Amino acid sequence: MVTGSGPAERVRTVVQPAVLAAGLVLEDVVLTAAGRRTVVRVVVDLDDDAVGSLDSDTLGSVSRAVSAALDAADPVNGAYTLEVSTPGTDRPLTELRHFRRARTRLVRLVLRDGSVLAGRLLEAEPSGLVVATASGTARVDLVEVARGQVEVELAHADEEGDA
Repeated sequence: MVTGSGPAERVRTVVQPAVLAAGLVLEDVVLTAAGRRTVVRVVVDLDDDAVGSLDSDTLGSVSRAVSAALDAADPVNGAYTLEVSTPGTDRPLTELRHFRRARTRLVRLVLRDGSVLAGRLLEAEPSGLVVATASGTARVDLVEVARGQVEVELAHADEEGDA
C-alpha cells in the first residue's frame, strides 16, 4: 500500500510514472464517492507542444498502464472504478499550457476589462497570445485574460480528420 497525504495524492504518485512513460501529461486526479465504490478519474493530455487531440489507441494504452499501476500499489481503499480521459473542450483555459494545447482552435477569451476576443488561437507564449479574429490579428497578454474557452468547431474537426 502506498502512503502519502490524501487519497488523490497517493493515486497521483502511483499513476504519474505510467502517464509519463506514455509520453503524456497527468492533468488531474479526482476521487469521488459513488455508493460503496470510489470513482477514480485520471485526466491525461498531450505534451504542451503537441497540436491536435489524443487518439483513442494511446488513451486505451495509458488506461491499461494506469490500471496496472493501481492494481500493483493498491492506493485506493475498497472497490473503485477507474476512468481515464482527456480534459475535453469544456476545460477552462487557465494556464499557459492549456492555451498552448489550444493552438489552431477557435477560442473565446473574456478579458479582465469585460471585453471578449474570439478567433483562432495562433500562438501561446509567456509573452502573450496571438488570435486571428474576423478583423485581423490581435495580441493579448495572458494576465489580461479572465477566462478562456475552446469553441467547438465541427467543420475544422472534419478537416483535421480528412488530413
